[in-house]
Amino acid sequence: MLGHFFTIPLHRAEPVLEDTVTISVRKAVFTGIAMVGATAILAGCGSAPEATSTKSGSASSYLPCMVSDAGGFDDKSFNQLGKEGLDAAADTLGVTPKAVESADQTVYASNISSLVTQKCKLIITVGFLLADATKAAAKANPNVDFATIDDASITADNVQPITFNTSEAAFLGGYAAAAYSKTGVVGTFGGAQIPTVTIFMDGFADGVAYYNEQKSKNVKVVGWDVDKQKGVFTGGFEAGTAAKQSAQTLIDQDADVIMPVGGPIYQSAAQAVKDADKGIVLVGVDSDTYETDPSNKALFLTSVEKGIKPATEAVIESAAKGDFSSTPYVGTLKNDGVGLAPFHDYADKIPSTLEGELKTIKAGIIDGSITVKSPAASK
Repeated sequence: MLGHFFTIPLHRAEPVLEDTVTISVRKAVFTGIAMVGATAILAGCGSAPEATSTKSGSASSYLPCMVSDAGGFDDKSFNQLGKEGLDAAADTLGVTPKAVESADQTVYASNISSLVTQKCKLIITVGFLLADATKAAAKANPNVDFATIDDASITADNVQPITFNTSEAAFLGGYAAAAYSKTGVVGTFGGAQIPTVTIFMDGFADGVAYYNEQKSKNVKVVGWDVDKQKGVFTGGFEAGTAAKQSAQTLIDQDADVIMPVGGPIYQSAAQAVKDADKGIVLVGVDSDTYETDPSNKALFLTSVEKGIKPATEAVIESAAKGDFSSTPYVGTLKNDGVGLAPFHDYADKIPSTLEGELKTIKAGIIDGSITVKSPAASK
């Protein structure tokens, strides 16, 4: 598990955060990093199951299902990646999966119940906000297996958590952001203030602090005070006015690299960046947003990725073979469960030494010489 990560002794630059702004609560992968493959081993209390490459007769009637959170399956982020994993596994198994999209939080429980009545063998719920509804459904239906993406709060024989220590990859993203910044100010803001969001923000801020320590610089972080665990949040995971205003708050503080954490909220941040027309860039989260959203690809310096698709696919295929386990999966840099996407259009615009430095930092995190901890990481 992740309890062995401890805080790196850093001399942090004091993050800049306007007191007047508190927005209410809330592929090639980079060189040397390949995200989790279907046969990858995800760290934690056990190994990820091996994904099968042939359709199994015994699994032909196995019905995997999924419920999205309010972001929907077209969020170009974690819901979409989960759905892609579901579809890939179903194709291998030769079955037709069922997927239900949640319009808002009020239908989480009913959407899960609808899949139980449709005889789903495994129900995967996407996102931390479905935890309560999943826990209740798992308790009421002990003969149905469940898996949770981005939540590890449920302890039950029929629930398997799929989580990611994204603070490690976000540390790399923060370092890269600081190295690229021309204004000496970078920022991050989130949707809801929940662990699966703040874990990105923690790693990002610590990566900036590490850059400052190594380079004797003073790049500032706005939007998140990692020590106080306070920052800018939109209050949800929808693109819209709140997300655009949050991004504008950071732009007004001279941030020229911004990491929005919360599914579709990056889309509104992208609009704010375009409107500002100051050469500001974004850091994506969950997926390589350069690849998943071509309409905004020119804005993305890089992305902090987690292997939701292959992890989901492997869990389903293992369960279909009768190997369901409640042992949590935790993706890390060591097992390629998280990573940093390529710099794509910015590969010739970053410092020439940056990629080599990132490889060294990654190796240090893996061997323990650089230790990374977020209060939001799975214990």
